[in-house]
Amino acid sequence: MLALSMESQADIEAIAAAGAAEPFDVVVANAGESQSGPFEELPRDALERLFQVNVLGQVELLQKLLPGMRAAGRGRIILIGSMLGGLPLSYRSSYVAAKAALRGFGMALRGEVAQFGIDVTVVEPGAINTGISQRRTKYGAADSVYADDVRRMLTRLDANEAKGIPASRIADVVMREIAAERPMALVAEGSSARAVVPLVRAIPTQAMLTLMRRVHGLR
Repeated sequence: MLALSMESQADIEAIAAAGAAEPFDVVVANAGESQSGPFEELPRDALERLFQVNVLGQVELLQKLLPGMRAAGRGRIILIGSMLGGLPLSYRSSYVAAKAALRGFGMALRGEVAQFGIDVTVVEPGAINTGISQRRTKYGAADSVYADDVRRMLTRLDANEAKGIPASRIADVVMREIAAERPMALVAEGSSARAVVPLVRAIPTQAMLTLMRRVHGLR
């Protein structure tokens, strides 16, 4: 077993070397930091760390693993995104942007590597009860003009996550897609995804954004 921090170039190189020696059949990219705060008050270093962990580190590692998988003529890649990647929520802009980027990389990559027997699936969970609320990095001044809104949003968000689905549900989805003869391109699970996703696709964009704000206690 090898340690892997997406902030460590040495860790990424070590995993890449293992994949070069013996190509991986399956890669599940599940690294991530949850972050919140007003767009205006997000520090540059926090944004860089979030994108390194949630996007750039994972992309770099996949780039290094793909030659071996391509040569082997097989492989399954599962990217763990978030429903917020397609349903933007105020005061989660950095997290939303990172998950939207991961979705974009995955959807484009799927079309590039299918010819080599490699399938790519993006799994987008909704609210999951993993205790992530206690680990979320939070930014914004206590006396900020946005402070009251941020507190309302986080209170509702934390409550939704406490009532969320267990992580085992997402693990089941991942295993299903790994074993599938024809893995799906995009799968959403949790937060009533089967009803919510078709609904938001059918309504105007502003209506979707307003709905997301209302669900999270914002005017």
